[in-house]
Amino acid sequence: MAKILEACVNSAISAVAAQDGGADRIELCENMMEGGCTPSAGTIGFARKVLQIPVMVMIRPRGADFLYTHNEFEIMKNDICTARDLGADGVVFGILTPDGTVDLKRMEDLVKLAGPMQVTCHRAFDMTADPFKALDDLIGLGIDRVLTSGQSDSALSGASLIRKLINYAKNRIIIMPGHGIKEHNLSEAIHLTGASEFHMYLPKQVRSAMNFIREDVKMGKPGLSEYRYELIDEERIRRAKEIMNS
Repeated sequence: MAKILEACVNSAISAVAAQDGGADRIELCENMMEGGCTPSAGTIGFARKVLQIPVMVMIRPRGADFLYTHNEFEIMKNDICTARDLGADGVVFGILTPDGTVDLKRMEDLVKLAGPMQVTCHRAFDMTADPFKALDDLIGLGIDRVLTSGQSDSALSGASLIRKLINYAKNRIIIMPGHGIKEHNLSEAIHLTGASEFHMYLPKQVRSAMNFIREDVKMGKPGLSEYRYELIDEERIRRAKEIMNS
């Protein structure tokens, strides 16, 4: 079975680099420092205009946990409609209850609203109390795939659970390992998990083209430079895809 590389990208410009490197699909996000949030309408529209590969849009109104207020839930519904109207192929979201189970009612509402787009449940799954119950819930909702690190700090350390989930799923839902998978350990991840789709964030640091620099003025978090930023590395994507095809 051909293996799928889903590139997690932090901008429409990164999405183009991922496609040029051979990615099969992208997950379009912003705010990677918080684990990824919903990109702007302009970003979604531009990406869909210039890409030939499927575009999955992150629907996440903020960082931190996956327990959302009424207003945040309304924002998620609006963002799903925006993504669909702009031509996205799919959306990526997850909502939990306070006790760490899948919020079935709200998730069902979002799945219905997303039709006919594909739906991926993101790593909210990794914060559930019982991964097998959560997987049954997602299958019952008709969700297409789940992104998971195997409820661990990386997909490599969670590989044993990922393989168990794949066997348990019996092709009823796609289990896609992600988090911490890079070119140097991709072959190991393929071997340990037995998965057919992999989620990878492969950036490079880009230096600002600014000539005039004010190091004494900060726009973001302390310790972060305003004159360096991350873009997806086309060559790293290409190397990862070559490993998948070997």
